[in-house]
Amino acid sequence: QVQLVESGGGLVQPGGSLTLSCTASGSIFSINTMGWYRQAPGKQRELVATESSGRSPVYKATVAGRFTLSRDIAKNTWNLKMTSLKPEDSAVYYCYADITHQTDWTGRDYWGQGTQVTVSS
Repeated sequence: QVQLVESGGGLVQPGGSLTLSCTASGSIFSINTMGWYRQAPGKQRELVATESSGRSPVYKATVAGRFTLSRDIAKNTWNLKMTSLKPEDSAVYYCYADITHQTDWTGRDYWGQGTQVTVSS
């Protein structure tokens, strides 16, 4: 019923910047919570940044001050601007959202397909 499509990953040098984007499409009445997780090889998936409607974004401590989550409500799109990137930020990044469906008012979580971010010189 809903698809999340990500873009913007890639290879960047330490200290560089990247912006990830996620766009939701389909039967959407509301996006209640959205954000980004990441998973590095051999590690568990971890929350990077999240925002619930009407509240300020919350960030993982190690990215606060370097990453910025923003949202375009009209376009059902949210971005993660990443600056001062470090090798330890390398991971597959997944966008997610808690969405209420327009057709039947049910809700569930959705995930993007993942996009690779590699920080290396």
